[in-house]
Amino acid sequence: MALFSKRYHPPGTPPGTLAPATDQAPPRIRRIDYSASQIDVKEALCLDDCTPSPNAESIRWVHLQGTPDVATLSHLGRVFGLHPLALEDVANSGQRPKFDAFDEHLFIILSLPELIDGHVRTRQISLFLAPRLVLSFCEGEQDPFEGLVRNLQLRSGKIRSLGADYLLYALMDTVIDQPFPLLEEFGMRLEQLEESLLEYPNEATLAEIHGVKRDLILLRRLLWPQREVVNRVQRDGEDLITDNTRLYLRDCYDHTVQVMDLLESYREMNAALLDIYLSSQGNRMNEVMRVLTVIATLFIPLTFIVGLYGMNFDTRVSPWNMPELGWRYGYVAVWGLMIAMVVGMLAYFRRKNWI
Repeated sequence: MALFSKRYHPPGTPPGTLAPATDQAPPRIRRIDYSASQIDVKEALCLDDCTPSPNAESIRWVHLQGTPDVATLSHLGRVFGLHPLALEDVANSGQRPKFDAFDEHLFIILSLPELIDGHVRTRQISLFLAPRLVLSFCEGEQDPFEGLVRNLQLRSGKIRSLGADYLLYALMDTVIDQPFPLLEEFGMRLEQLEESLLEYPNEATLAEIHGVKRDLILLRRLLWPQREVVNRVQRDGEDLITDNTRLYLRDCYDHTVQVMDLLESYREMNAALLDIYLSSQGNRMNEVMRVLTVIATLFIPLTFIVGLYGMNFDTRVSPWNMPELGWRYGYVAVWGLMIAMVVGMLAYFRRKNWI
């Protein structure tokens, strides 16, 4: 699976061109009409049911779960008056988080990170805000907004009594808070890696460190621009964002700052783990070399003695030709000398804290 996934047009394609239909299943459509006093949830609708709300008091939320085809995007763009460039960004997933303000609506792209098989993967969330209308797109099979739907069905919830801009905030807050459990998982993985480094570092530990580093780089690439997106929404939302919702968006911006602080801390911890691994490998190599050096040093004088007495000059020719060869206990004496030298060298090494 590619680390960075993105659909795009061939170079030279006119702007606003929608991508050809894919072989994926059509998206699931959910339409929710709600007000302070009532709510109507419709699942598995067709495109003909996706129209602006005829009720001047209710708010309509249309959510598409899956990858929309050209026909779906063209119909929604025609019915809701969506800008072709915004529809192109919805079709070409893998976009950088962004915010665009058009004449009649706002367009927002966010990245939803998730862990799949221990690695970070992302899904694109596309949001449109118009008067009394929110339109949302999400890739994949799993709907990240099911909890929000349940909150809408509770009559006591605050979201029912506020406008479409508050619903937009609730969707953004759901996406922006998603990295917190992921970062908690990375924190646990970093603690386990630290324990592995202290016990016995190996190549598998190094591979895990590099895997975490790659995932954190991907998270930073996706989450860093979302902070600016939230800031621009609360600053440039014009008439579609009320002052009350801007207060909640300010809190949402604080969450993006907290996410980036945690992410940068974990990146520094991962870099420190890599330094610890390299240092431990160097220390381990130094320990091995020290042991080998001690062994080689111990055998240097022994090799000299054995080589000296291996010359075997005949003592009958000269009394200076190794008279020890004729001693009764010469062999034992040489062994005693070599053992005494080894013991003395070991004692000296211990005194110098070399071993």
